[in-house]
Amino acid sequence: MFKRILVATDGSTLSKKAVHSAISLAAGNEAELVAVTVVPRYPKNYFEGAMAFSPDDIARIEGEWAEKAQGKLESISELARAAGVRIKTTAPSSDSVAEALIAAAKKYKCDLIVMASHGRKGIKRLLLGSETQHVLTHSALPVLVLR
Repeated sequence: MFKRILVATDGSTLSKKAVHSAISLAAGNEAELVAVTVVPRYPKNYFEGAMAFSPDDIARIEGEWAEKAQGKLESISELARAAGVRIKTTAPSSDSVAEALIAAAKKYKCDLIVMASHGRKGIKRLLLGSETQHVLTHSALPVLVLR
């Protein structure tokens, strides 16, 4: 039924559940899995939560975030391979998680997006709104949302 499934993860407990479900779904459909972790860009102004750092420090911080994302993706790759699932991984850097996920789904020609119902907590989630809701309303692909 599905040939290529995109799974979004931010490392939260609920997104780990989505990863396991996506791996099972991919294995059952003999589909390829595309695992995506979006790396945030460092906030540019005070209202976004930025602190005054030099450009070198900002580059270092963003580099650390990218390394952590790659670590998450490597763990997912190991799980997928153990289940006999072919996998690709990507960690795009973006200010908009939802738009990065939709773009990755188009780029890799996915026919399903699997993601958790929510990830971030607290005030940041309230200010940003729901990334899952944004994907649901803007993606032309089917989206499987797990709770």
